[in-house]
Amino acid sequence: MIGRIPVLDVRPLVECGRRPAKAVVGEPFDVTATVFREGHDAVAANVVLRDPAGRSGPWTPMRELAPGTDRWGAEVTATSEGRWTYSVEAWSDPLATWRHTASIKIPAGIDTGLVLAEGAALLERAAAGVPKKDGRAVVLEALDTLQDKELAPAVRLAAALTPEVTGVLACFPLRDLVTSSRPLPLLVERQRALFGSWYEFFPRSEGAVTEEGAPPRSGTFRTAAERLPSIAAMGFDVVYLPPIHPIGASYRKGRNNALSAGPYDVGSTWAIGSAEGGHDAIHPDLGTIEDFDAFVARAHELRLEVALDFALQCSPDHPWVDKHPEWFVHRADGSIAHAENPPKKYQDIYPLAFDTDMPGLVAETLRVLRHWMSHGVRIFRVDNPHTKPVVFWEKVLGEIQRTDPDVIFLAEAFTRPAMMHTLASIGFQQSYTYFTWRNTKDELTDYLEELAGEAAAYMRPNLFVNTPDILHAYLQHGGRPAFEARAVLAATLSPTWGMYSGFELCENTPVREGSEEYLNSEKYELRPRDWARAEAEGRSIAPLITRLNRLRRRHPALQHLRNLRFHHSDNDSVVVYSKRVRTAGGTGTEPDTYDTVLVVVNLDTRDTREATISLNMPELGLDWHDSIPVRDELTGETYHWGRDNYVRLEPGVTPAHVLSLRPSSPIGGSPN
Repeated sequence: MIGRIPVLDVRPLVECGRRPAKAVVGEPFDVTATVFREGHDAVAANVVLRDPAGRSGPWTPMRELAPGTDRWGAEVTATSEGRWTYSVEAWSDPLATWRHTASIKIPAGIDTGLVLAEGAALLERAAAGVPKKDGRAVVLEALDTLQDKELAPAVRLAAALTPEVTGVLACFPLRDLVTSSRPLPLLVERQRALFGSWYEFFPRSEGAVTEEGAPPRSGTFRTAAERLPSIAAMGFDVVYLPPIHPIGASYRKGRNNALSAGPYDVGSTWAIGSAEGGHDAIHPDLGTIEDFDAFVARAHELRLEVALDFALQCSPDHPWVDKHPEWFVHRADGSIAHAENPPKKYQDIYPLAFDTDMPGLVAETLRVLRHWMSHGVRIFRVDNPHTKPVVFWEKVLGEIQRTDPDVIFLAEAFTRPAMMHTLASIGFQQSYTYFTWRNTKDELTDYLEELAGEAAAYMRPNLFVNTPDILHAYLQHGGRPAFEARAVLAATLSPTWGMYSGFELCENTPVREGSEEYLNSEKYELRPRDWARAEAEGRSIAPLITRLNRLRRRHPALQHLRNLRFHHSDNDSVVVYSKRVRTAGGTGTEPDTYDTVLVVVNLDTRDTREATISLNMPELGLDWHDSIPVRDELTGETYHWGRDNYVRLEPGVTPAHVLSLRPSSPIGGSPN
């Protein structure tokens, strides 16, 4: 039912309000609504943000986003974790209506005494709602002048329209016919749910020894821990480990996904389970649970969180196969069906059947997750969640969030948009995306505008530049410039990005032309790397990655998603975008300050590209004719930029500009 003042189409709105919109502590997000009323009287609106205890936050007035549209909006920020609500209050604004009427009638000499008397009555009502310490005297002084019949009508009116009076009443407005929308849910999570840099590597490869014709020696958690300082030095926040569990022997895959394994082949880490245990066990080659605990502790010393792969699938040797045969799909001949994605077959993996005993699978999943949580894991990368029922994840994630709301789940679901969006809405904090396959300017612009638009209310993208499964043709054929461009894009487009080990060495050899699989894939064999030699030979782009991650920590603008804005470039190989966020102010007692970053990237990996870029200056908080100093955070150079600017980007030399707008006042215009 519509209220006295219609308040319609409140957004963000996730599944008609059945699911919460999402934010993290300190993240600004916009609340919008359609607000109007009959006739010509003025209306106004504000957002009511209530914390988990039901307490309302500071007054957040809304503004009409474009005159005549009746669409109102305001930016709000939650200050603590938990389940909040937000709603929109609309109201008739009698003082605004009177100001408009009086500004027409008083100069024209129409109903002068009556109009001033009506204004005085409204001002008297308004003053009663202003606390003494917040300016009531200012309003009462204006009221006295407005009632002074010895003064000219224009003077009396002017006293009620001063900036001081309007400023006080903007904070304490006179509200009639207040109408509220229904409260909508808002889930506020810790910052890592939105912002972080991920590094994926296989512990078994670090410190491994491989010699032709001899049994390989696996790396361990002890040797893998020796890699952690270098990862931390590159500025990463999260270390993500593929499965660390025992690997089955039955139907074990060989090198490069060969159907038959040789005597020394170590198998795929995703073929989970053997006589040594299942999802709650550690591969004996890696060490013991105490070794894992030491690895996690070392990571924490370096301010790294450990993310663990969670793949709900089993090798034919997994303990569940004997203990719970009802959890698997049985074919007509009684055999258990292996995983397939025709024409691909995964003979070393059994998928689970969820409809025979979903309560049992939910209980076991929760047990396994809590086992690893008790060993310091608070982030899980979930393998192929789109191949499991959505209702299963809703139950599992809901229970974990009820008891441990700090735990983060990343959905590795490269699938249809409906499934990806639904997984995000039912509880996954982060999502893999199609970013790897978006490489042209139009593709990047369209897709990132989608991710940073309404979808950002519940879906947080994690832009991985590569994975053990995905080596895109752009990287295969673009050489080092392609790796540099994609690193800049991922690190600055999204607040969360990730890379799989070897990316910094520009590893780009596919198993065959037309495939996205790596040659000698680390999924099936040990791949020790000589990091020191690569750095000494200049084959590593780790210095660029380090600079990017440092910039992400230094610039709050890069730690947000919804503030992404694209700008025009007259060259289809040059993409331009900015991010801007308020860092202080906004309270009315101090001026606003902003952090603004502008990024220009050459997508062409072979040729130097020149372009004129045209900036949407208001999106940067500037007037159209302003000129400002900008600093290239990659080179240290400073330029003066205005609305139109020339750029020249050479692959391998200057792949991009990452520009910060200097805090000084604009030249040729006034600060916004």
